[in-house]
Amino acid sequence: MTMNPLMPKATAVWLVENTTLTFDQVADFCGMHRLEVQGIADGEVAVGILGLDPTLSGQLTKDEIRRGEGDAKARLKMPKTDIPMPATRTRGPRYTPVSKRQDKPDAVAWLVRHHPELMDSQVSRLIGTTKTTIAAVRDRSHWNSPNLRPRDPVLLGLCTQTDLNSAVARARRAAERSGKPRLVAEPAKETRDTSKLPGGFDISQFMPKPAATE
Repeated sequence: MTMNPLMPKATAVWLVENTTLTFDQVADFCGMHRLEVQGIADGEVAVGILGLDPTLSGQLTKDEIRRGEGDAKARLKMPKTDIPMPATRTRGPRYTPVSKRQDKPDAVAWLVRHHPELMDSQVSRLIGTTKTTIAAVRDRSHWNSPNLRPRDPVLLGLCTQTDLNSAVARARRAAERSGKPRLVAEPAKETRDTSKLPGGFDISQFMPKPAATE
């Protein structure tokens, strides 16, 4: 079984900021997707997370880092140790920091728009939200619907790109087996009547009318 560092995202932040390792090398060592590591480098992922030096905890040696920096195809390896490492939790609800919980409806809106093939149960597991919230976002009855902005849950840090890709692949395979037609994502932009304010108030009566021509 592949062992990942204890704090993979914080470790990835440190490796990106302090080494010349490639995104693929960092992603492989930390058990992350390459796009997540690239997002860290671009300042879009792991915002506010302090980097954790893996050499201080003995999870990586400086010689191993130098080996990786000298060979882009090399894969970093943890040094062998007799200290038991805690088992990775594979089941149970996904914990989401309080600061990110308000982003979940935006993530649901993005998934509903770009991956309509996903079932509510899959969306719920991906970002740790309830089916009630998902249904409300789908039928636009969510209390904050006018202010929702569809945003990629990976960039929000609510799930990994690997988990998202896996869920989409399973949904598509299930649809093919059942013979259902593949759902098409909604257009990226929506058209709306700009003459009306939120709430349906018509302001066209207050707008200047074009001059009459003779």
